[in-house]
Amino acid sequence: MRKALTYFVAALATFLLYNTSMLAQAAQPAQQAAPAAASQQPTTVNDKDIELLRQDLRDQRKQIVALNLPLTAEEATKFWPVFDQYRKEAIKPNDERWAVIKEYATNYDTMTDAQAESLMKRANTVDEQLLALRMRYVPIFEKVISPKKTALLYQIDRRVDLLINLQLSSMIPMVNAK
Repeated sequence: MRKALTYFVAALATFLLYNTSMLAQAAQPAQQAAPAAASQQPTTVNDKDIELLRQDLRDQRKQIVALNLPLTAEEATKFWPVFDQYRKEAIKPNDERWAVIKEYATNYDTMTDAQAESLMKRANTVDEQLLALRMRYVPIFEKVISPKKTALLYQIDRRVDLLINLQLSSMIPMVNAK
């Protein structure tokens, strides 16, 4: 599991380094990122590495939004503080997401039914929290940008999350149910 998490970190870092626009990211299948990571030497992944990766993800997300959401100077002045607050609020549920992944990795070989059930519930709670956060911010964003631009932001934000989740899913092994 540690090896898979290491591959994920390497693949995601590679993914982030080479993709600067939403269209470029959408065009690259996750399968292309995995072989590149598989050829790299595994390294130890620690909490500092994960936190640096998460900061890179936050920075990259902001760049993707900036490249794909057309804002006037006046809109940008109002939008970015709201966006920063929105992403700041997303840190807590994402802390839990990473905690679930780490717990899964730690218990992969010895996981009990109770642990598996707990991990599923916690992962679903994170997804629900992030969706609720996104929906709570829709009217807030609509106060500073148009509903169409808010819808575009919603799509961009959701796609970034889907790409991250796809990458995670491709790198984390399935539960051994035997």
